[in-house]
Amino acid sequence: MDVNETANQSQPQRPPYLRVGIYSLLVNLGLVAVKLSLSFVTGSIALRADAIHSGVDIFGSLALIVGLVLANRKSRDFPYGLYKVENVVSVVISVLLFVTAYEIAREAILSQSSAVPYSGWVLGVVGALILVPFLFSRYEVRVGQKYNSPSLVADGRQFRADVLASSIVFFALLAQYFGFPLDRIAAGVVALFIVRAGWGLLWNSMRVLLDASVDSETLGNIRSAIEADPAVTSIENLIGRSSGRYVFVEATVALRVSDLKQAHLVNQRIEHSIKETQCCVDRVLIHFEPETKTEVRYAVALANREGAISAHFGESPYFALVDFNREERRITKREIVDNPHAGLKKGKGIKVTQFLLQHKPDVIVTREELSGKGPGYAFADAGVEAVQTEAASLDEFTRQMAMEPAEGE
Repeated sequence: MDVNETANQSQPQRPPYLRVGIYSLLVNLGLVAVKLSLSFVTGSIALRADAIHSGVDIFGSLALIVGLVLANRKSRDFPYGLYKVENVVSVVISVLLFVTAYEIAREAILSQSSAVPYSGWVLGVVGALILVPFLFSRYEVRVGQKYNSPSLVADGRQFRADVLASSIVFFALLAQYFGFPLDRIAAGVVALFIVRAGWGLLWNSMRVLLDASVDSETLGNIRSAIEADPAVTSIENLIGRSSGRYVFVEATVALRVSDLKQAHLVNQRIEHSIKETQCCVDRVLIHFEPETKTEVRYAVALANREGAISAHFGESPYFALVDFNREERRITKREIVDNPHAGLKKGKGIKVTQFLLQHKPDVIVTREELSGKGPGYAFADAGVEAVQTEAASLDEFTRQMAMEPAEGE
């Protein structure tokens, strides 16, 4: 390998979204220069106000770059990172939008009209200026969504407001070209659009800064990922909050397992599953509670639907799912399900184990000894007890189960 290539690989690469922030600054500088020049040529208040809009955006782009740089740093004083700097930047951008709207409204009301005749090429240039923020907005929002950067998304949406403003200015200039004085009205409409965009950014950013919960869809995905783990019996509490482009998750769950080593393995499985399901999860904190349930679910291997207990686990064509209330000493639910993997020639034991774990059993009942085999290890990791029985039928086993003394007796 070339020495220069090795040196380049050892150097930390600049995040791609930071480069987009620099592009944003350059685009705004170009827009301001062109719009100010055209405002002097046409004497248009709306075009001058639009130039002010882009001028304020320069400061927003500078704040964006600073925020993107700081948001990736961690220290002892900020162990959770400076991710929320991005949301602070979004608030700054929203405030700048309000300032822009004020400046535009003030120009429309107080400034003296000084419109002058101009050539048609001016309309062509202003029309071209609409395409620049439109295309860059789509690009910036796409990059911001890919890297889950709220400040990039906010800046991209601000460029959309610039598209609306430039479009209104274009039609005002077109009307002025044909002798219709719509310049002041256009400036007022531009101000209203910008206030609306600024309020949306401010609301979304303040929710994150005040640690509001993430949206229901994200929480639903996280909940499903936790519940899918076979060792989890219930979720007592689930909280998710955003910080910049990242999500922090905290959950309290009840487990079948009580061994600390097993609980640690469950924690690792849950964290991996959440990060696989949900983008940009920085940290997952799981609190475990001992399982407190009065009902126990038994999964009994059956040879037929009449209830004969099978001599083999993986080859059992059916399984009975029996919910038994230990306090009331009665069966609350009984269901027979087909074994979809009974006909497999290889690996049926693990496949059947995974199938049963989806039904959240507490005890597996079979006439075959599972200890020391793949299914036995898998059930143990999930906190599921495997019981070998001499009962010939499901009815016989349930009678024996009902006669056993309850815990504490």
